[in-house]
Amino acid sequence: MVGGLGLVIVIVISVLSFLDRGVATTGVAAHHRLHYFAAALARSNLNGNANITDPTCSLAKHDPRALNVCLLVKRGPLVLAFFVTGATQCKRQVSAMQTVSRQFPGVQFAAVAIGASHAEAERVVRSQDWTIPIAYDPSDAVGDLYGVDVCPLVELAYRGGIVQDRLIGDDWVRTAALAQRVRALLASEPR
Repeated sequence: MVGGLGLVIVIVISVLSFLDRGVATTGVAAHHRLHYFAAALARSNLNGNANITDPTCSLAKHDPRALNVCLLVKRGPLVLAFFVTGATQCKRQVSAMQTVSRQFPGVQFAAVAIGASHAEAERVVRSQDWTIPIAYDPSDAVGDLYGVDVCPLVELAYRGGIVQDRLIGDDWVRTAALAQRVRALLASEPR
């Protein structure tokens, strides 16, 4: 009886989720463009929710206290992670990105703390001594935009923002494995 009730609850939640969000996957699939957004950087004095509706793609109008995906992909390939500040594996992913970023100076590396307050994100960034740009997303707008249901989640995109690969799970917290995927991104980048 209890098992049957549990199954009914799972089915009801699945149906409601489908009706609310439709069929979705975590992240952006390969060959699709990243969703552009601007979000306050954890190490800045900028406060507020992320701009997912109309982020500027103009350097002249950009606030340097924000992470702006459109501007990042104009400069070069991008490795973009989404993480939860309280999840050890997710923080390990960002640490791996920090390490790998030193090997690839022409690649942009950035991360977004999903559902984190400014103070919480800044505390984690400072405690981990991360120097790559880390934004925070207190309202979870970016998390919803990307369909972030799990972490670690990393998007690898070419210059211009077209996704080459989407990495989900713990395999990519190893720096050697992540570096191999970044090399593949650079090797396959359209000329």
